[in-house]
Amino acid sequence: MDDTFSDPRVERKLPRWPFAVGSVLMVLAIFSILLWNVELPYLAWSPGPTPEVVDLVSVEGAEQYPVEGDLYMLTVSQQDLNVYELLAAVADPQVDVLERTAVRPIDVTEEEYQRQSRERMDESKVAAISVALSRLGYDVTVEGDGVEVVSVLEGTPAEGALVTGDIITAVNGETVFVATDAVAKINTYQIGDTITLTVSRGEDVVDVPITLIEHTQNKGQPMVGFGPATYNSRFVFPIDIEIDSSNIGGPSAGMMYTLAIINVLSSEDITHGFRIAGTGTISTTGAVGPIGGVRQKVVGATLSGAEYILVPEANYEEALTADIDGAEVVAVGTIDDALEFLDALDEAA
Repeated sequence: MDDTFSDPRVERKLPRWPFAVGSVLMVLAIFSILLWNVELPYLAWSPGPTPEVVDLVSVEGAEQYPVEGDLYMLTVSQQDLNVYELLAAVADPQVDVLERTAVRPIDVTEEEYQRQSRERMDESKVAAISVALSRLGYDVTVEGDGVEVVSVLEGTPAEGALVTGDIITAVNGETVFVATDAVAKINTYQIGDTITLTVSRGEDVVDVPITLIEHTQNKGQPMVGFGPATYNSRFVFPIDIEIDSSNIGGPSAGMMYTLAIINVLSSEDITHGFRIAGTGTISTTGAVGPIGGVRQKVVGATLSGAEYILVPEANYEEALTADIDGAEVVAVGTIDDALEFLDALDEAA
């Protein structure tokens, strides 16, 4: 006979630890979700797409010639970061992390920043067409009435010295007509140099002294800290040339656009059958200027199978720090340097 019994007055006690663990896990899950959705004031730069530039160029009014090799433009992918993405970016040697304010002024919205970036791309195209046609013997006209300040980057010498709407007409007494040439002129000075910008501000003309600092994106390069745009841009070209840049912005494809235009309008293929990648701004004088994200761009070039990578002289040392194999990095200071290097490839072959 079973003499055990159950007394309803005796309360069974359940262990408390499962409830405690469950509560902690729930709090952690909620906290993790919140962290995922919190955007940090940082950006990550990683290797971006590498379009074949000749495919982006179309010409009317002149014969186009076939190209045997390839010319790749190099880009950087830019991403806003949450906590987890920041940790992953810091651990990835191919990625650089920057403060967002080093790239985009605080008072400029993402939409405004993208618009300004596309405008700088458009100016780069004009300069590239001008240089390419000039090298091919055509008469071209590119004019402007100075360089408009369209944005000012916080924490740079431009803050408090320049205001949006200012028109810069000279750098150290040398007249500047278009934005690409003003940037190229500034890049000829050193960090710590003091330069004078002649500025039209409303009815007044003032001289503004600026002591250059290191660029927030381009290591070792000088910076004033303003977004430039040509004021009253005007250009006349004898040939109708279109460049499809899609949604890519910024001026750093200028050199490669120039080479692509020269190539499609030349009976001799300047690539000589090689896979050439490159990056660098272009001024109307043919100067190749520094760019940001060179390490990521060099990595992107190798992923595209490039055999030679052209980079601005100012970015050369930093480009060599990228972990790559199988491609030669070449420093160029002008478009003529790039063309001479490509000519030498033909002789070596």
